[in-house]
Amino acid sequence: MDKAYNVMDQQFKDGPAFSKFLDNNDPLGHLRQRFYIRKNTIYMCGNSLGLISKDAEDTTLDLIQKWKNEGVQIWNVEENKYYLYSSQIAKLMAPLVGADDDEIAVVGSTTVNIHQVIGTFYKPTKDRYKILLDDLNFPTDRYAIDSQVRLKGYTPEESVKIVKSVNKFINENDVIAAMTDDVAIVFLPSVYYRTAQILDMKKITDAAKARGIIVGWDLCHAVGAIEVDLKSIDADFAVWCTYKYLNGGPGSCGALYINRKHFQLLPGLAGWFGNRVETQFLLRQKFDHRKDSNGWQIGTPHLFSMAPLEGSLKMFIDCGMRKVRQKSLKLTGYLIYLIDNKLIQFGFSIGNLREDSKRGGHVCLEHEESYRISLALKERGVVPDFRDPNVIRLAPVAMYTTYSEVYTMVEVLVDIMKSESYKKFSCKRNVVV
Repeated sequence: MDKAYNVMDQQFKDGPAFSKFLDNNDPLGHLRQRFYIRKNTIYMCGNSLGLISKDAEDTTLDLIQKWKNEGVQIWNVEENKYYLYSSQIAKLMAPLVGADDDEIAVVGSTTVNIHQVIGTFYKPTKDRYKILLDDLNFPTDRYAIDSQVRLKGYTPEESVKIVKSVNKFINENDVIAAMTDDVAIVFLPSVYYRTAQILDMKKITDAAKARGIIVGWDLCHAVGAIEVDLKSIDADFAVWCTYKYLNGGPGSCGALYINRKHFQLLPGLAGWFGNRVETQFLLRQKFDHRKDSNGWQIGTPHLFSMAPLEGSLKMFIDCGMRKVRQKSLKLTGYLIYLIDNKLIQFGFSIGNLREDSKRGGHVCLEHEESYRISLALKERGVVPDFRDPNVIRLAPVAMYTTYSEVYTMVEVLVDIMKSESYKKFSCKRNVVV
């Protein structure tokens, strides 16, 4: 069994001394000091909302100060930094996703950006009019796709094709088999929010391209957690959020990627901030499309939803995504080891794949009493999140979670199960779970 936990040649051991050993030899351990960590709290919810860093606070306060001092002239300071803020932040984000910075726009939200890219690329014909999805992705993707299909005069029943999961997972070969001649677009998540499964993006993208199918990716649970190389994958488009592993703050701006080979296309949703900068303030009635990803911006940049992201991304530049991914795998591998050795006896199981290449940034702990157990954890100062019907998602984040916190959390779970303290909580769901 020990061999299964040999993550990057590291054999794990039980006991608090070993967790301290891991912390003392953690090359990214110093980054924790750059975050605001609540006392007596173990935060395991970075896959839903990342913690605030001091770097993010600094860039936000700097923006506030410039607004105080400059008023409307803020758009002209530092060579139009804030007017061109999407481009400025894209330069910091590009190394995380393996794309050119002009292929990235920091704009809108994930759902709005899905509407934008599908509105751009979905050109149904008599022969090709279907969009290929799966039955496991976060539902906002499906809502947006169904809406876009209706706008083109079709119904989801006739134009949305679903690849069925098998035992909670998607098989890449099933996706490829579903790429029939009537499929116009394939749109899938790279990492699944519930199971943390990583799809082989390159394999699926190559198969779609060979069949003349447009392919796009939802990277919400990937960016900042795993290494992504969009240049190598050569997908047509992608979207992602920035408030999870990128720690951009609640409601921080989303991002989209448009492969440069498509820069000549008109955006599905055009707005004045997609106009060429050189003619934007001529305020002409005819759209003069900016032919890079920022041409897919719609309205004025949401500066206060972008400023924290600037500071946070600088931290990723400092340490590099490879080191972040290595520690993330080690943290989740250690957590899986502890679950197997301490929690299985209480009826828990692990709901994600164990291979490093198939495991995203969080561990899916399953139990028939998961909801009440998650409430008991919160009462004890551990912050997870719960997903119906039976999953406690635990995300030890490389930049600010310690191995000692992982060990302590598992010990808390052992105590909760032994004492059955979770039974005092109601099964009635809160609005936000």
